[in-house]
Amino acid sequence: MNRTRVGLSAGTLLCLAACSPVRPTLYPNEEYQKVGAAQADQDISDCESKAEQYVKSGGQGGQRAKEAARNVGVGAAVGAAGGAVGGAIYGNAGEGAAAGAAGGATAGLLGTLFGWMFSKSEPDPVYRTFVEECLRGKGYDPIGWQ
Repeated sequence: MNRTRVGLSAGTLLCLAACSPVRPTLYPNEEYQKVGAAQADQDISDCESKAEQYVKSGGQGGQRAKEAARNVGVGAAVGAAGGAVGGAIYGNAGEGAAAGAAGGATAGLLGTLFGWMFSKSEPDPVYRTFVEECLRGKGYDPIGWQ
């Protein structure tokens, strides 16, 4: 197996592990013991599905898009300012500003993407509360999210 394939496979597995969504953790109370882990997992999925239908806010997807746009804008502005200064020193402020803006925007976007990829996102508070209430209604005792 060549090194490129090994590297791509390892990178893919790392991304999948880092990008895995958080799910509720249940206390092994009487209901959990009675139905077992498989049924409890199905009930979690059912509650998550109902929450998605109810909330319909897209969770944090919209928030991530706003964050990315803000980071790109800030990166472009800071890059343009730095590029203009550097370009003025070397005789072409306009070209330096354009290059700096492009570089800053790219850095802002990549920073957002990589920050998102390597951090587990917390669910939307309304979504989380909905899922927890749904699980309590089924007799479970949610104790956290991981």
